[in-house]
Amino acid sequence: MAKNRMKHARVTGVEREVSQIIMGTLFAKDIDEAAPVFDYFLEQGGNCFDTARHYGDAELVFGEWMQREGVRNQTVVITKGAHTPNCNPESVTSQLVESLERLQTDFIDIYFLHRDNLEIPVGEFVDVLNEHKSAGRLGVFGGSNWNLARMDEANEYAARNGLIGFTVLSNHLSLAQVVEIPYPGCIASSDAESRNWLADRGIPLFPWSSQAQGFFADGRADPADLSDPELVRSWYSDDNFERLARVRELAARQGVATISVALAWVLQQENPTFPLIGPRSVEESKSSLAALDIELSTPDMKWLNLED
Repeated sequence: MAKNRMKHARVTGVEREVSQIIMGTLFAKDIDEAAPVFDYFLEQGGNCFDTARHYGDAELVFGEWMQREGVRNQTVVITKGAHTPNCNPESVTSQLVESLERLQTDFIDIYFLHRDNLEIPVGEFVDVLNEHKSAGRLGVFGGSNWNLARMDEANEYAARNGLIGFTVLSNHLSLAQVVEIPYPGCIASSDAESRNWLADRGIPLFPWSSQAQGFFADGRADPADLSDPELVRSWYSDDNFERLARVRELAARQGVATISVALAWVLQQENPTFPLIGPRSVEESKSSLAALDIELSTPDMKWLNLED
């Protein structure tokens, strides 16, 4: 049996099946450094890449790679726009135009509003996204770091007005429960209520920091090691260290890496889930793709998350 065989799934409204693991591009600052990671992911069956107007030169680098390799027709492109403080309908339009130019494409398969602005009536965001979809610039769209009530409100507005609603969500989810959100304005959907909401509506989740910023990597987190203030602030808790202990136990039984087990938990949610990963090398990519080979039973899933 082939190892690390990529799994794919349908996302309603996206032309081709989407690889269940999504390659992040935040690290991409130079094409010569990024290309081997992108190439490896594609070779392993990965086809979906996540970028954003807010990610520095990542769109430029990824767009150059797609153009150089001639792989736009093989890829599913995610990008995001309207990040705070420019979170408004006008910025959706201006930044989308910029993203298309930087990515060297005329179409975004999956588009997320990178943040929400509660001072803007939700219908204004729905309207502008529908305009761009009608113009052929967008496939499906949704919110990144949007609370679930606003998602429902957006879809109620769309239904009332004969428009297309938000069909995808990109909030945080990982086996580790976030203690303090690592980035301002971000939202987690790791709690049981959020996961039930997603399952009830069948909305695919594209979670960022799906591996809790490396909390589960060997040698990364230790209660006695306070050298990384962000890791400590965001992830250090008694419950998370108990999760880490259980991940280590299960990983030892199966002969796999701890970080692979943690990502397998995200992959095997009841709701369609497409975790974003952020490797900076081929080796880091391999440890993430190894999660594809791990099967967790329902009791395993509950036990790892301290539900049993």
